[in-house]
Amino acid sequence: MTITDPIADLLTRIRNANMVNHASVEIPASKLKVELVKLLKEEGYIADYKLVNKDAFKVINVELKYIGNKPVIRGLQRVSTPGLRAYSKAKNLPRVFGGLGVAIVSTSKGLMTDKAARKDNIGGEILCYVW
Repeated sequence: MTITDPIADLLTRIRNANMVNHASVEIPASKLKVELVKLLKEEGYIADYKLVNKDAFKVINVELKYIGNKPVIRGLQRVSTPGLRAYSKAKNLPRVFGGLGVAIVSTSKGLMTDKAARKDNIGGEILCYVW
């Protein structure tokens, strides 16, 4: 089966696993997905991740993070879709929940959070919001 929007698939898998309190979730790997998961770990939204070889393809095993019984990730929202791309200049990058969440931005220097993109004065495609 072909996936039209792999980033939306990643976010949906994490969202669904959080809703049923799974300890981890497996996601088909790509360079972009690994970088996105790496950012989520750096920001403290997930506990850990590792790349695993399964048969002929690679999979990212994401360990979800909980405080008590509540997931750390309260929400994930895809912003830029294949049918409607969302771009922003550095000074116009959105603040998610007044700075409590993060917007993940694809820039010419790779994936970074909105705070890092604002600091480096780089705009780009807004991939998703995480809070």
